[in-house]
Amino acid sequence: MFSCVPGERGAPAPPAEAGDRRAIGLRKALRRLSFELSGAQLGITVTSLVVGMLAEPALSRLLSPVVTALGVPASAATGIAVLVGLLLATVLQMVIGELVPKNWAISRPLQVARAVAAPQRAFTAACRPVISVLNGTANRLVRALGLEPTEELAHAHTPGELAFLARHSAKAGAIAPDAALLFVRTLSLADLTAESVMTPRVDVAALHQDATAADVVNLTRATGFSRFPVYRGSLDEVTGTVTLKDALGVQSARRTAVTVAHLAGPPLLVPETLPAERLLEQLRHRQPMAIVIDEYGGTAGVVTLEDIVEEIVGEVRDEHDPGATPELLALPAAGGRSAWLADGRARLDQLESIGLDAPHGPYETLAGLLADLLGKIPEAGEQVELPGWELTVQAVDRHRTTRVRLVRTAGGQGQR
Repeated sequence: MFSCVPGERGAPAPPAEAGDRRAIGLRKALRRLSFELSGAQLGITVTSLVVGMLAEPALSRLLSPVVTALGVPASAATGIAVLVGLLLATVLQMVIGELVPKNWAISRPLQVARAVAAPQRAFTAACRPVISVLNGTANRLVRALGLEPTEELAHAHTPGELAFLARHSAKAGAIAPDAALLFVRTLSLADLTAESVMTPRVDVAALHQDATAADVVNLTRATGFSRFPVYRGSLDEVTGTVTLKDALGVQSARRTAVTVAHLAGPPLLVPETLPAERLLEQLRHRQPMAIVIDEYGGTAGVVTLEDIVEEIVGEVRDEHDPGATPELLALPAAGGRSAWLADGRARLDQLESIGLDAPHGPYETLAGLLADLLGKIPEAGEQVELPGWELTVQAVDRHRTTRVRLVRTAGGQGQR
């Protein structure tokens, strides 16, 4: 297997780069794919005509006595022999000339391509004038249908295919497992929105516009955060954002007198449906915290640059959150059954890593799933079951499930 990362230490160079003549010829053929396919079609057609011209008369002569011996009148024997000969020649041409090579190429695409690229290119070079006329005519017809012909095979892959290639390369030792995981997590940003990565409203630490610079300092000490939304009336009316740096820029003697309304800068407001990739660009180039607005115009939560970075590199812990709890923690197996302790805020796509495939619904987190299954606000000790899983609510805070025990039951042992 060749490394999918150019220059990866210890990985062999691609054959074409290493000077392999067959690989170089194959690469040239792929770069003019439409022309080569037209040449192959010309070769198939000419071969079929030649086989028909040679095999049909020979087979009809061989079969004519046999048909006559079966009691068929002489006037009809020749026609029947010609028809049977034509059918036999066609079947032989299709099986030996087309189906067998096709199935061989499907089962060994690289080996077959390397073997036939040189003679195929020689044939197309010899028949270039004829192929050019035929290919040009076909391309004009394709353009008339509103499509644009392409000469080179497309190499685009879907995010799912790229993720599979990264995991496969990591298993084969072509790239480091950490690099593969980072790559896969980066790809997952395409499926996330601001709502997926935000800190929900109930967990947002904010300041009223009448709060002072001293309050900013005190709130930083209490939460470990250094940037806060500033609101008027309620959190649905965010008027700006203030930072610890803004508060420390005020003289100590005046911090109790200067309000955050005078210190706050304009807020970055984004819809909850904004893709995480576009949100990342705004957080990088404008300011590192955004206020997420729901479809009704209210504040749904806040999202910071750190929130998106954690989606890529995993949990980021610093001196401000030494007691942070991972969203998914494996527990010692009990009774031969695997178990995990999960944060209620864990997203359902994160639970897929342990094989829990939750049903789709109007929720994104484990807490939302439990509330939907129970049909009410969960209480500690309540249980629900999914195919292969048993979910137990262990803690609830302010009507929200905060801790859940996940146990894989017998029916779930076959899951990934």
